[in-house]
Amino acid sequence: MRIPGHQMDAAERRDVSMTPMIDVVFLLLIFFICTASFQIIEQNLPSRVQLEVPAGTENLPVESLPQDIEPVIVRVGWEQGKPFWKLNGEARTNLEALENKLVAAVGIDASVPVILDIAPEVPLGFAIDTYDICRQTGFSEIQFSADVSMAKE
Repeated sequence: MRIPGHQMDAAERRDVSMTPMIDVVFLLLIFFICTASFQIIEQNLPSRVQLEVPAGTENLPVESLPQDIEPVIVRVGWEQGKPFWKLNGEARTNLEALENKLVAAVGIDASVPVILDIAPEVPLGFAIDTYDICRQTGFSEIQFSADVSMAKE
């Protein structure tokens, strides 16, 4: 009688069936595809808006801006099917004119906060374009204004 040796084990290993391993791999693949979420993760824009004060808290002093620096206020409205922009009360006809004024303002002081006051009827695309132009020109602090009376409803 012959005793099985090392060479016999190697020959048996070549005959191992790969079908169960492939089945397991496909089952794992199907599991991960079924449980995956294919939604884009929303990024929250930074905001300092606090609509309600919790009961039992006291008011803390708010940081105030230096006396000589005023925030840049960009109002975006919608009239007759077209958007309009106002930069600190001065009307701008298009995004290029707004961008030119913002470039001049960022040259003076880039740390000045920009407050975007966007009317509710303005399409989201114009609001995003305005935000992008403020970021591209070099402003580091961009805030959105909020109507507190609408938030309570």
